[in-house]
Parts: sequence; structure tokens; C-alpha cells
Amino acid sequence: MSGAHELGVSAVAVDTSDDSLLTPQDAARFLRVSVSWIYEHVRPGTTDRLPAVKLGKYLRFDIRDLRAYIDEKRSASTRTHTRR
Repeated sequence: MSGAHELGVSAVAVDTSDDSLLTPQDAARFLRVSVSWIYEHVRPGTTDRLPAVKLGKYLRFDIRDLRAYIDEKRSASTRTHTRR
């Protein structure tokens, strides 16, 4: 599927030093995933849920929470699993 939901290069950079909340499009740009991936990972019941804030009908993301999410994934991927 092509269009707005696919990952693409954007002319607008995400300012990671700002404390403002990110839109789903900004979060997708920051994580380098598609916007549809963002929406899939904030749905109730999702096991690998992204940390998000719901402000009325608007979905927003705190960049510090997204960084913690990345750090958690990095930590989980470097753990070695032993077999019994």
C-alpha cells in the first residue's frame, strides 16, 4: 500500500530536545516506522503496546516514554536465552 501510511522521508524533523508531545506522525518519524504501525501498537489488548497519552480524541506521545520503550526493546533483544 502506498500513500501517507508508508514510511517516507519527511522534510520536518522531530525535535527530540523539546518536551512537547508528539503526534502519531511525529512518533512514526522518530521510530522510523509507518503511521499504521503506530496505531496498531496503541490498540487495547496489544501485547507490545506503545506508551501513549489520549487527550480527548487526540493521541499523543511523550518522547521520553518512546526512548524508554526503545531502551526496553534493546535490553530484551540483547538478553541471551538458555535452553533446558
